[in-house]
Amino acid sequence: MIYLDYQATTPLAPEAREAMMPWLAGPEAPGFANPHSPHRAGRAAAAAVEVAREQVAALLPAGGRVIFTSGATEALNLAIFGSGARRLAVSAIEHAAVLDTARAADPGVALLPVDPQGLVAADVPLPAGADLVAVMQVNNEIGTIQPVAELARRAHAQGALFLCDAVQGAGKIAPPPDADLIAISAHKLYGPKGIGALWVRDGIDLKPLIHGGGQEGGLRSGTLSPALCAGFGAAAALCATLRESDAAHVDNLWKRARGALAGWTLNGSATARWHGNLNLRLAGLDVARLLSECRNVAFSAGSACASGSGRPSHVLRAIGLSDRDTKTAIRLGFGRYTREEDLDEGVAAIIAAAGSQGVALPWSESPS
Repeated sequence: MIYLDYQATTPLAPEAREAMMPWLAGPEAPGFANPHSPHRAGRAAAAAVEVAREQVAALLPAGGRVIFTSGATEALNLAIFGSGARRLAVSAIEHAAVLDTARAADPGVALLPVDPQGLVAADVPLPAGADLVAVMQVNNEIGTIQPVAELARRAHAQGALFLCDAVQGAGKIAPPPDADLIAISAHKLYGPKGIGALWVRDGIDLKPLIHGGGQEGGLRSGTLSPALCAGFGAAAALCATLRESDAAHVDNLWKRARGALAGWTLNGSATARWHGNLNLRLAGLDVARLLSECRNVAFSAGSACASGSGRPSHVLRAIGLSDRDTKTAIRLGFGRYTREEDLDEGVAAIIAAAGSQGVALPWSESPS
């Protein structure tokens, strides 16, 4: 299988898997110990958790603390409900983990519009009285990078907190500056599924969602998994080391794929975006049939979280596409472990399958 769906999830880094293995040991070794237990084995597990916490924190701004969660969805719920915010403003292209949670907290939540390039204007009017503004760093469907630094400063000027979903950007680009709360997920940066984190700026007071033992600084109860934490930490450390080379590799892949699919219409800004995300549309394309015919290529018709819902993408609609046009879009995602030859083969299969539908194919060129 050729895997081109890095926005949905990334492959587990071998280094992350190796870091996890000692904490998945059976009864012959103490790696299974509860990190909240006071005995020697428990203290060793707790130490591994704290090493991982420092590794994850290194991807984020200074002056805050990392709270481990089950994933970014829990982190975002903790940020929104834990902040006690009553009047919210969020971008119209947020992930459902933000949109649905914001609507639950504030049924009248204000949606900040985006332009046809998929960007929130840095000077977009913020509603008076908003006490929490949420704008994601990198959009998961179209890859646009938002002006979060300026938006955070403007939110603060109005007395509001600024929350940033940095799931797609963490480990790839610099962390969002001036945010008060940042959510990230391990499995989007080559770590294991089932763990994420909320970064909380010093001085921000949150209330817990999950009550019990208060293991995570009183903000999140439940026994932590040393294995998941260790894998998350190792993946984060690797991202910090390989960020420049990863970016260079992704830029090369972007040029190859964009060249091979020249003439297909790009969704979202061509410049203010993460190049590991290529969202394109082709008039007349039956994407459901395309997915079926390209069985050996894993890619997406949109956000993985909405796949199969039958609903048009709210992100593509927000940038002005009709419902018909949203259903002609595909998303290709690639990253560290994508080989040039696999990308070329996958793109060629997509072009061939599109051609078999009788769709008028635009000019394209061979990858180079």
